[in-house]
Amino acid sequence: MMPTATSSPKRTTALLFAAIAALVVAGCSDDKPAEKSKAETTHKVPETATRVPLGKGFDFYVLSLSWSPTWCAGNDAGGRTQQCRRGENNGFIVHGLWPQNDRGYPEFCPTREPDRVPEGLGRTVLDIIPSMGLVGHQWRKHGSCSGLSQKDYFSVVRAARQRITVPAELEVRRDASRLAPDAVEQAFIAANPGLERKGIAVTCEGGQLEEVRICLNRDLSPRPCPEVDRAACRAKSIEQPPIR
Repeated sequence: MMPTATSSPKRTTALLFAAIAALVVAGCSDDKPAEKSKAETTHKVPETATRVPLGKGFDFYVLSLSWSPTWCAGNDAGGRTQQCRRGENNGFIVHGLWPQNDRGYPEFCPTREPDRVPEGLGRTVLDIIPSMGLVGHQWRKHGSCSGLSQKDYFSVVRAARQRITVPAELEVRRDASRLAPDAVEQAFIAANPGLERKGIAVTCEGGQLEEVRICLNRDLSPRPCPEVDRAACRAKSIEQPPIR
């Protein structure tokens, strides 16, 4: 009997495996890593380099966070100003961002910028500096020494505040409490990685918590500041007045 043209099952299976193998080899020959897009290969520039204008003419900044209830009790008990008005819930506010040198600090520096801060610009920071008077004073005494324009200075002020986390246990106080200045420092250090004891100082006035002062490089990274640290409160315990 003559063989038929129909392939045997074994031959069909062999041909199928050969075809699959050919496809695998072809795929492997093209299996080269695809070129990454420019967006993928470009390294991210640190946030501080892209978003924070760098000041000049000083060594570092001091970010001063004032405990508002203490200031209001001694300066505006009637709550006439926005900062001290009942219901505003102001706890820690930005007293200022101060250009500082390793020894001493500059103040009221000559600048081509106007003395007065335009209301439109001042209002952009009222959520962290709740007083147009304080906004203007901080620019004239400290911002004028930053080497920055008014707009850039206040953008750095906001960036500095955003980089610091206020410990939750200190942020809202409805009842007066006593605590050690060292405990305040430790709470801030725990909440802010990179912050060290030599880079923060708690100040007090009349036995009450006044300010927390944090030292930052011009790129807003934490740094030590022995002169500022030496001016810290030496009381064993102080009162933290409640928010009204």
